[in-house]
Amino acid sequence: MSSRDVVLGRVRRALAEEPRGAGRDEPPVVRDYRRVHGSRTTAQTVELLAENLVDYRAVVHRSDAAGLPALIARLLAERGARSVVVPRGLPASWLEVALAAGSGLARVEDRAALTPVELDAVDSVVTGCAVAIAETGTLVLDAGPDQGRRRITLVPDHHVCVVRVPDQVVGSVPQALPRLAPDRPLTWISGPSATSDIELDRVEGVHGPRTLEVILLSASGEPG
Repeated sequence: MSSRDVVLGRVRRALAEEPRGAGRDEPPVVRDYRRVHGSRTTAQTVELLAENLVDYRAVVHRSDAAGLPALIARLLAERGARSVVVPRGLPASWLEVALAAGSGLARVEDRAALTPVELDAVDSVVTGCAVAIAETGTLVLDAGPDQGRRRITLVPDHHVCVVRVPDQVVGSVPQALPRLAPDRPLTWISGPSATSDIELDRVEGVHGPRTLEVILLSASGEPG
């Protein structure tokens, strides 16, 4: 019997002593904290999101639906991307310009058999998001149809994420949580992947994309 088996056995025995569902006499948790800090209009909340994204070294763009396909094509071209991984539920119109005949850009479908080695050879990924949090400059992905599997946003070095504003933008983390299902694979993104060593030298691209570009997609005729 291994040490792991011994520890797990002790845990099981301890849990068996208390019937399943038995409650403890514990005081209720008070959750009367503020759900948002300050008072902001919808436009101000979107602007705060943009400011905090930039503060985290993300690159922010603004567009309306008509200009989105051309903008995505330009960002991929400027990156020199030769391949892009695409979630199955991403609106086809978003990449119709980028993937037009003669563009030279290869479309890589998000599929279960896609290996990390194959993903590492892909230049870019384009996704939507589940929710964006203004106060923290955070994008949350939940593996929805327009976001795909978590790994496709963690391996390629360039991530273009489209946020529908104002519908997908909230002010704070407490406002975001009710929109998210805890049983889904949630990825919280605050800027490009970055870490620091013991001497505080910043290194980007260690745990995910080195470059994060965020497009704030306006539902109206006015960008942003």
